[in-house]
Amino acid sequence: MNAPSELKSEEMLRIRLEVLRREHRDLDDAIHALAGGGRADALTLQRLKRQKLALKDQIVRIEDQLIPDIIA
Repeated sequence: MNAPSELKSEEMLRIRLEVLRREHRDLDDAIHALAGGGRADALTLQRLKRQKLALKDQIVRIEDQLIPDIIA
């Protein structure tokens, strides 16, 4: 009886994962655009890179929740 709610929770995690990946890609594009412009503000670049790293950490945590541990 717990399976439907578990499926919904997994589905929600997958949707959240896709949103985070999209945000991560967008930040990466923004960082490249700013850095390629020549007159990039170092503080802004640093802030964007920190946000990107935080998103990557969240992505890894969700991926770990979705992929079961397999003991070889």
